[in-house]
Amino acid sequence: MKHLIVFAHPNEDSYNRAILDTAVQSLKAEGHEVTVRDLYALKFQPVLTPEDTAAMRAGQTPEDILTEQKYVTEADAITFIYPIWWTGLPAIMKGYVDRVFAYGYAYAYGETGIDKLLTGKKGFIINTHGTPSEIYDQIGMTAGMKMTSDTGIFDFVGIKSVGHLFFGGIGYIGEAELKANLQQVAQTVKTVFQA
Repeated sequence: MKHLIVFAHPNEDSYNRAILDTAVQSLKAEGHEVTVRDLYALKFQPVLTPEDTAAMRAGQTPEDILTEQKYVTEADAITFIYPIWWTGLPAIMKGYVDRVFAYGYAYAYGETGIDKLLTGKKGFIINTHGTPSEIYDQIGMTAGMKMTSDTGIFDFVGIKSVGHLFFGGIGYIGEAELKANLQQVAQTVKTVFQA
């Protein structure tokens, strides 16, 4: 399987980076071809500008967007790895979705409603957050975040969500739990992306 991982964390030594490394190693060990797009390392420009939308309407999609769309098009599976900030996606990750999953590329309006133009791909998300998971679960935040990303982003464009991992309490939990989380990442990506 051709696998695209879109990664967003500004710190090279972050726990998200350890999650990324674990996912890549696990997927490659299963024979998957893996491409990583590290949005901070790429200095991805997240702001959808009036110039972007005018160019796309004229059929002249900006080069940086075309590059990312090519990676999405070629992928059989797409994984997003990012921390939860203010109960949502970091701005650079949201900007990636805004610009890359554009109208006419990822979705369109057809005679019967929304045409999902990325149908046939699998999607997976791994998130970290500082709030303990039990709190987010109790107040409905976990379910809310799954709805906005798994359904609101992936399903909206036809990508079938095959899983979503949330790791809470990051910065407060011990080494054993951090290691256990990474083992869960390794095991989960092996199972959800079996051919």
